[in-house]
Formats: sequence, structure tokens, C-alpha cells
Amino acid sequence: MAITGGERYFESRAKTAEYRDVYDRARSSIDEVDRIVGAIEDRRLSLGISKAELARRVGIAPESVRRLLSAEHANPTLSTVVSLVKVLDLDIVAIKRRSPKQIA
Repeated sequence: MAITGGERYFESRAKTAEYRDVYDRARSSIDEVDRIVGAIEDRRLSLGISKAELARRVGIAPESVRRLLSAEHANPTLSTVVSLVKVLDLDIVAIKRRSPKQIA
């Protein structure tokens, strides 16, 4: 399959340290959100609650929960996450990382 112009562009950009740094930070954030959404989905399944029932308990549209828990890379708002974890009897905990990174 032929490489597209967009793919060539991103390949050339990926050679710069600045681009790689921005990409790595964005990828890390996406991975964190995916882990949180995965934990919510695991808890929902362990409790035997349907997505529609979870939506009803939280007070949001069923399609929102379905989309959030089915998307490859969901991007929920923090208020949605808080609402979901409360209903599922989970806590969100923010802890300092073991290896501190300099904040710019």
C-alpha cells in the first residue's frame, strides 16, 4: 500500500525531538484515560450492571455511557468520570509519582 502525504508529513515531524516529546506526553495522557475507563468498565461488569442501567443511575444518556465504554480511546470529562465512579463505589486517587518530572 502506498504511503499517504499525511503519513509522510508525520514521519518527517517525528524525527524532531520537540515533536516526539509532545507526542509522548499526549500518548501518556491517552493511556491514563484508557486505564481509568477500563477500570470503570471492569467494575461495571463485575457488578453485573448494564450500560443502560449505569446511565440511568448516573443520570446521563445511555448512548453516552455506551460510547464512553465502547470507544477505543474515550475522552470523558472529569465530572462524568466522578459521577460514574461514585455510582460504582470506586474512588479516584491522585498520588505523586515515584519518579518526579520537572513541571515546565
